[in-house]
Amino acid sequence: MTGRLPPKPQARPDRVSLWRYMQLFRRDILSAQPAKLYRAWMAAFRTPFFHSYLINDPKLIRLVLNDRPDDFPKSDRIGAGLRPLLGESVFLTNGEVWKRQRRIIDPAFEGGRLRDAFQAIVAAGAGAVVRIAPSADNAPQEIEAITSHLAADVIFRTLFSIPIEDAAARKVFDEFRAYQRSQPILNLAAFIAGPAWMPRLFRSKTRRTARNIRRLITQLTTDRLALIAAGTAPDDLATKIMTTPDPETGEVFTLPEMADQVAIFFLAGHETSASALAWALYLLALHPDWQNKVAAEAQEFSFEFAGLSGLKVTRDVFREALRLYPPVPMMVRQTTQPETFRERPLKVGAQVVLSPWHLHRHNRIWDDPDAFDPGRWSTENGKQSARDAYLPFSSGPRVCTGAGFAMIEGVTLLAQLLLHYEFAIVDGMEPIPVAHLTVRARDGIWLRFGPRAS
Repeated sequence: MTGRLPPKPQARPDRVSLWRYMQLFRRDILSAQPAKLYRAWMAAFRTPFFHSYLINDPKLIRLVLNDRPDDFPKSDRIGAGLRPLLGESVFLTNGEVWKRQRRIIDPAFEGGRLRDAFQAIVAAGAGAVVRIAPSADNAPQEIEAITSHLAADVIFRTLFSIPIEDAAARKVFDEFRAYQRSQPILNLAAFIAGPAWMPRLFRSKTRRTARNIRRLITQLTTDRLALIAAGTAPDDLATKIMTTPDPETGEVFTLPEMADQVAIFFLAGHETSASALAWALYLLALHPDWQNKVAAEAQEFSFEFAGLSGLKVTRDVFREALRLYPPVPMMVRQTTQPETFRERPLKVGAQVVLSPWHLHRHNRIWDDPDAFDPGRWSTENGKQSARDAYLPFSSGPRVCTGAGFAMIEGVTLLAQLLLHYEFAIVDGMEPIPVAHLTVRARDGIWLRFGPRAS
């Protein structure tokens, strides 16, 4: 594949001090890592406080995520940074608590429920098409603001049956945007393990926005419980999850538990979708030939659930955007017993890092890994690499419960936007990927867009 390569952050030198690493990590997780991770099967990082091992070996990844997931629970070093917002949500828990939560949540995302949610996705996309029409004048615009608004609209329509224009929805959206900007991932617990009472040194803005979001979400959840009790609740994702009993205990989520889950649904469903959609639009602007193929497919699409199978090119474009810019760039697990990885001993409590960012660009796995090539998914290398080294939604028992939803959402919204608008890059404004909560652009993604010619 020839042509202009999509941007990726410059890697740090192989050796830096712990203090320098903490500074780089605070600013951006991706550029804090050395270039060798794009070719290594395994790399160790040692500090006085913990040992961390990044693994790109597909066999080790399967071991950790698929074969023995209970032996490698999620590490709380990174999770502690999200706890003020997410509490004990399914994203952070382990063991029996996590299993119980998944038993209640998973039925809401089964195939039939996705069909029910499809028209809400289409309605959100149609709303975005109308909303951005007045500004479709080919002047440079920051596209992440548009995709964030759109992704939030999808979440509120599918979860609570309200559009983003609803006052409560708008307040949650504004607070989440402030929370993202406060960069809450790095905290003292990320480097020094300690008891629950140990200070985490969160920024005051992080604590304040988390409290505001939790208050708003709790009110939405309380209001929905009242509608359920009155028998007038809409049949959406929130109602389904709040009324589904654990098949083993017969218990449903309590109000605080449901508030935890709503917080992660919004974070996972909004932040990750907004990131993926923005990068997909940028990649299509960078490659007009693929953009025209997506637009041609959209012209034949009926915007009915049954017609999704006809959006093959659009699906491959979205998969390629997720490969190059996985919204969640790294996942951290922890050993619970001594292990041996590639002849290296790992002690109990060692951090095991799985990095979709590096795995998806690994130059010993993928052909032309840094290039945008949706056609790769039809090649033997693409098919094999997809099985061995493609983790945009994780894998195994902890695979994202909304993975199917996210794929339908991304493909549908791309088709709607490309049917009506044509996107172009802005010279001299190449986006620089950075990662805090999700992979975003340091100064935003700036594109031009105007009405697509008939």
